[in-house]
Amino acid sequence: MDGGTPPVSTPDGGDGGATPDAGESPDAGTTPDAGEPPDAGPWPVDAVLDYSRAFGVGRPRSVGLDEGLNLWLLDGNRIGVLRPGDAAPTWTTGVGQARLPFGRDSLAIDSTVICGGEAGRAYVGYRAAEMQKAPGIRQRTYIPGPGDDYYTPERYAEYQKGDLDAVRLQTDGSVVLEEHIWRTTGSSNEGKQIGIHNTNDFHYEEDRSVLNCARVTRGKYRGDLYITTNHGVTRIQGLTYNSHRHPGWYLITTNPDGSRDESLQCPPMYGLGIAPNGDVLVANEQMLGVLVPSAKLEEWDREKTWEGPTPWRFKGFNEALNGQADDDFWRAFEQTTSGRYYLGSEEFGVWAMTPKSRSAGNWSKLAGLPTNRILALEATDDGALYIGTDGAGLWRLEPDGVTLARVPQVSGQQVSQLVYEPTVTPSMLLVLTDQGLTVLRGP
Repeated sequence: MDGGTPPVSTPDGGDGGATPDAGESPDAGTTPDAGEPPDAGPWPVDAVLDYSRAFGVGRPRSVGLDEGLNLWLLDGNRIGVLRPGDAAPTWTTGVGQARLPFGRDSLAIDSTVICGGEAGRAYVGYRAAEMQKAPGIRQRTYIPGPGDDYYTPERYAEYQKGDLDAVRLQTDGSVVLEEHIWRTTGSSNEGKQIGIHNTNDFHYEEDRSVLNCARVTRGKYRGDLYITTNHGVTRIQGLTYNSHRHPGWYLITTNPDGSRDESLQCPPMYGLGIAPNGDVLVANEQMLGVLVPSAKLEEWDREKTWEGPTPWRFKGFNEALNGQADDDFWRAFEQTTSGRYYLGSEEFGVWAMTPKSRSAGNWSKLAGLPTNRILALEATDDGALYIGTDGAGLWRLEPDGVTLARVPQVSGQQVSQLVYEPTVTPSMLLVLTDQGLTVLRGP
């Protein structure tokens, strides 16, 4: 632990959950052999199955599958796991950042998302309040470390808030904290167990709230995890992260004395998808981008725009919808097998885009939806696009990019999350709505 230990502790002085013994082998399901064709997996193959009724999973906030096909559930301060063969999930309360009551002055305001990792592991995201300026400190997100000017234990403790937990499944179905993610690739961060922050310089606490997550399910980077935050997109391999990238832009303003200020604009980032070729699709409130990952985690944050080891394949904004400084409220970003990109907005509907250059695209709004309020998108291997709306249920856009229909078998009007698992046959599409979880097989 580096320097001053932040003055935040558990009520009993513990670490928020025991770390599993290295000798344990949790009942974590079976990871499919990469050399064999995928099979049906351990879950029912019904074309449509309501898991809230069949397995009593309730109405969780977020869901995910790990490589062992354990089903992970997040509901406020509790984490549930439904293992293959279980009749109902096992719930554990108060793990990691949820070991203290949620609140602005606590370890987290609330939980946000859950994503599976390797068999028996999941990642849980949390929300924290934005950093505020402090006397003597110009940058809002800057935190002096021990020995730095203006250091205070109270401000240093802000590092411990929000961010991401890695949790582990135990043999009895319960969950414990494996580690609050802190290991990163930057030398300035070495040994500092202070959560997720800027990899290049630990002083900048820019990524505090995890807004979305996605696990790479196939290809040469299978198992990598991406999370989007209030500031950018972070790449994670196991327990090590590199933060961050963002399709930002500079707002130029003129001061009363005629001088100019440049302010980097990096609004919250909700849109996140993995393209069929492994590209990483990201969209914040104003901009969107397509990143080409490299084999080395340490190269993720090396920003050289169109060049370098992790270039932008595309970086721009929807000029057909709004000006660059206006929020588009992107909530989802996918690419179908046709190569066409789709973005979903919480206020402006679904937009299709084909690039005409590396920074501009041909944009068209999808017609036929009864609402402009979109919360989730998921492209499937049959060429379709599933659309989760806020108020009109689940919709399917056929591969022709025109034919659109409601999926009436899925109950619920608000579709908050779509998770696709293509490693089993028939494939699985998890649909989380205000009425619970439904799984579609074979899209």
